[in-house]
Amino acid sequence: MAADDTADGTSDDTSDDNIDDTTADTTDDNAGSLAEATPEQQLAAIAEVGAALDGAGVDHWLFGGWGVDFWVGRVTRPHHDVDLAVRRDDRPAVHRALLQERWEHTPFEDEVVGTRYRRGRVLLELTFVLDDGGRVLIPFEPEAAVWSEQALGDARRTLDGVTARVPALEIMLRDKSHPRTDDADDAAKDRADYEALSRVDGGAT
Repeated sequence: MAADDTADGTSDDTSDDNIDDTTADTTDDNAGSLAEATPEQQLAAIAEVGAALDGAGVDHWLFGGWGVDFWVGRVTRPHHDVDLAVRRDDRPAVHRALLQERWEHTPFEDEVVGTRYRRGRVLLELTFVLDDGGRVLIPFEPEAAVWSEQALGDARRTLDGVTARVPALEIMLRDKSHPRTDDADDAAKDRADYEALSRVDGGAT
């Protein structure tokens, strides 16, 4: 992984030299061919990873399909992976915490905006974010993109006894209000997620 530039043009010191890496030789195709984890396995992983990152003092937000489910209060559909957002500066601390919990680092070819870990059948995908005067950026190159004009917040939701921090409901709704266009199945998931979120108290009317 090459060191990335921050949104303001300064150098990011989170390079391979700063991470005591233990990786599995797993390509994207191999990861995709794994048998799908059950919702129970993924939910247990959400609890364990959350506890590990809390113990390391790392802020993190559960988003994507599981983030929707935590807002809704039930499992709405199967999920291929678990999506977490973490600050890019926390990347070394996240890496250490996950290795201690026996997660394997199965990196993407391009790790500018995120990385991936695996334990058993559970895939954990991390998205790196940057704070920018109250806004939240995703550090694409050559220019960072705005994820949210407001902070992700400190909302915590509980599902089947597991509590997780999730982005604010309005952020989740805004994300899902624009279905992906490159895959029909993903677009259908986004529309279903938006409809489910709209029924949450405080959601869209």
